[in-house]
Amino acid sequence: MIIQLHQSVRNNDLEKIREFLKNENHTTTQVKTQYENYLVCIGKKDIDIRKIGSLNGVKDVHRVSDNYKLVSSKWKINNTQINLGDNVFIGDGSPAIMAGPCSIESEEQVSKIVDHLVANNIKVMRGGVYKPRSSPYAFRGLGIDGLKMMHSCCRPHGIKIITEVMEMSQIREMYDYVDVFQVGARNSQNFNLLDALGETDKAVLIKRGVSGTIEELLYSAEYVFCKGNERLMLCERGIRTFENIYRNTFDINAIQVLKDKSHLPVIADPSHGVGIRDYVSKLALASLVAGADGVIYEVHENPEEALSDAQQTLNFMESGKLVNQIKTLSSILIQ
Repeated sequence: MIIQLHQSVRNNDLEKIREFLKNENHTTTQVKTQYENYLVCIGKKDIDIRKIGSLNGVKDVHRVSDNYKLVSSKWKINNTQINLGDNVFIGDGSPAIMAGPCSIESEEQVSKIVDHLVANNIKVMRGGVYKPRSSPYAFRGLGIDGLKMMHSCCRPHGIKIITEVMEMSQIREMYDYVDVFQVGARNSQNFNLLDALGETDKAVLIKRGVSGTIEELLYSAEYVFCKGNERLMLCERGIRTFENIYRNTFDINAIQVLKDKSHLPVIADPSHGVGIRDYVSKLALASLVAGADGVIYEVHENPEEALSDAQQTLNFMESGKLVNQIKTLSSILIQ
């Protein structure tokens, strides 16, 4: 059960609510976010919600049977929309496009990609500066200097930035230069990191774990929400299965399931989902038909020369074609 409290709830009224719930054998956790004040209640028996609703300080009461309470769709009438500023929205009914290189490599590279994004009216740039790599000898990013470089190129054009954060200690130094913190597949159950991101007011995109279930992804989002951050997105990026002819098995089923189970926007990552350039655009379009609120994919002027993920990265021509296809598909889907 979720109890929405009035923002101005008095301490003595709050204590009376908690005492009432304690007497009903319910434990309570208070969650204050950027927007609301909640009590998440866990108990083994039902309570007459009319009794709770009549208590001073209570704004609304919602029954939620899911163990992931706050990210569940069972208590929200409208799905969450995320405002990144400058009229850039995620989850507003139009497909969001996030594109950029796997890794930030140089100022020249970033400048050319930003020009491509501007030409195609793409409002969010992805780019890694801290890279988790399977091999310790692979390129692992330029760190905070790469992020500052990215920021200086994107800001004059109003382009928002999404980039991966790997450790709690990186959040503070990255904060002023990002609009969306990305939690990568390898960190999707790094609960200390999720807790820390819940204490920020920046948007957070959480990728599904390499072998993670849908429910585990929802629990990861719950960690962030219950620490105070409602600005959340879920990302399907493929999972590891027995198939090895492509990089991952892109679970397109998960997109509609997540849209059904949660009120949060769902973003598809076809680049990591399949790992083969020729298939990325087709899977991006398929994910939008399946209900995704947007796509995030990798683009580079010369993918063959990219320092990471060359085999799954689109070139500028392929990216531009995909954007046009998304526009055409969007006009069909909203009819």
